[in-house]
Amino acid sequence: MTGGNRRAVRSAVALAGVVTAAVLTAGCGIRTTSVPVDAGAAPSQVPCSMSAEDVTTQALQGIPVQIYLVCSSQLVTVDRTVQVPDTKSDRIRIAQALLEELEQKPPADERQAGFTTAVPAGLRIGPDRSGDRQGTLRLSKQPEDLPAEALAQIVCTYAESEALAPKGTVVLAGPGNYAPRGYLCTAETRARPKAVPTLGARPKA
Repeated sequence: MTGGNRRAVRSAVALAGVVTAAVLTAGCGIRTTSVPVDAGAAPSQVPCSMSAEDVTTQALQGIPVQIYLVCSSQLVTVDRTVQVPDTKSDRIRIAQALLEELEQKPPADERQAGFTTAVPAGLRIGPDRSGDRQGTLRLSKQPEDLPAEALAQIVCTYAESEALAPKGTVVLAGPGNYAPRGYLCTAETRARPKAVPTLGARPKA
């Protein structure tokens, strides 16, 4: 075999090797690329907490309070201010102010953090009646008819106020003739607000 023929054979073998490698690569289903693949960001978790930068500053001066909102199926406190002259001066006004805060849709930063409220708009607080235990708060709707989470929000928010729950028990009633009942805000209530809030001792008339 001449030198020219040997060079031609070597070139053919080399070309066959390149073709075979290409076929094998295609057969494995591998498509090479130099572009990085972006699989997307990992799912974010709801923090249920507000950073100092996220806390909304209210222009009007008021009394700082904490209310309970729903986040990740639990009750979590957020800061608010209410416009009442004194935290112990008028129980009805305090109760109504807190109720209105619970009824309001949380601001955008709190919604982004996962906070919601189950308390329906339009609820009102009225004074107790003759024969009610002292300290009774009468809602414009029967407490047992409210969503369990809403009732838990109200009970736990009121339980934070000494004026509304001096002995830790929130005494609620509705517009009907049903007797008032005492509710407790326990760790279980805060962890499982969809359950019926813990009942305290039935108040005596």
